[in-house]
Amino acid sequence: MRVFVTGGTGQTGPTVVAELVAAGHAVTGLARSDSAAARLESLGATPHRGSLDDLDSLRAGAENADGVLHMAYGGDYADPDDLIRRDCAAIEALGRPLAGSGKPFVSTSGTLVTKAGRISTERDAPDPESVAAFRIAGERACLAFADQGVRASVVRLAPTVHGPGDHGFIPALIAAARRTGVSAYIGDGTNRWPAIHRSDAAVVFRLALEKAPAGAVLHGVGESAVTIKSIAEQVARTLDVPTASLTVEQAAEHLGNPFLARFFSLDVPVSSEHTQALLGWAPAHATLLEDLKTGDYFTPEASIRAEEIWSPHRREHSQS
Repeated sequence: MRVFVTGGTGQTGPTVVAELVAAGHAVTGLARSDSAAARLESLGATPHRGSLDDLDSLRAGAENADGVLHMAYGGDYADPDDLIRRDCAAIEALGRPLAGSGKPFVSTSGTLVTKAGRISTERDAPDPESVAAFRIAGERACLAFADQGVRASVVRLAPTVHGPGDHGFIPALIAAARRTGVSAYIGDGTNRWPAIHRSDAAVVFRLALEKAPAGAVLHGVGESAVTIKSIAEQVARTLDVPTASLTVEQAAEHLGNPFLARFFSLDVPVSSEHTQALLGWAPAHATLLEDLKTGDYFTPEASIRAEEIWSPHRREHSQS
């Protein structure tokens, strides 16, 4: 299959591209810079110059493909309306050339669109009051193409996609523990997060392209409910520092970022049971706590990278 991929040079994207290439697919990846183009070439993919805002480039990439995988996401998180506008415009540009073709179109969302406080499934409607409600419009825009002869599906990724070079949420906890000498959690720390190893996520994306039915909502989740306290305790053991329970307000100061404090206070477990049955898939790589014991999370480079990315003035982020 000739697959056009956006977000192929983000955090998860290179592993997904490598998975697709290894499975025999011919991958073309959106590249907005020379370095991105070189990265795609190193993975065995063909670069296609453009950006999320270059809608003509997106259309051209989709027109020449047998399937599309949309992972890129970014913009000013202080302006959710702009995030929604950019993502929906990109999805429309990618999906329209596929109308009536029966070709696959897989877009990316996050499990944080689900309702907090209970284990959500793929069949549960997204919660408009969720912390990631700005992703809901993109989900709907993609799934709408299922009624236009496109095999459209959505993969909701866990908030923690772990593995080498992770610069997501967990490194921010580690960086704060290094800086303050305390590994913190909020309240009693029993609030739960889903997680998935990056290599497992790559398989989910590949299988979604290959066989997910039109209209499917999939959960890219290997573990449904890892407690924040268990993560903080593993960080504390590795760094040989104490743990501490903080309020959300104290956590905002501890982390240096109110956005992060809010996220780490959430109880958002989700199931991937339906996804596993539908795709014939099961997670096969390290769990999050195993990765914290044996991975590269505690290198100085990882903490420096996390501090740079999660500064209070951070503007851009991509889950891909």
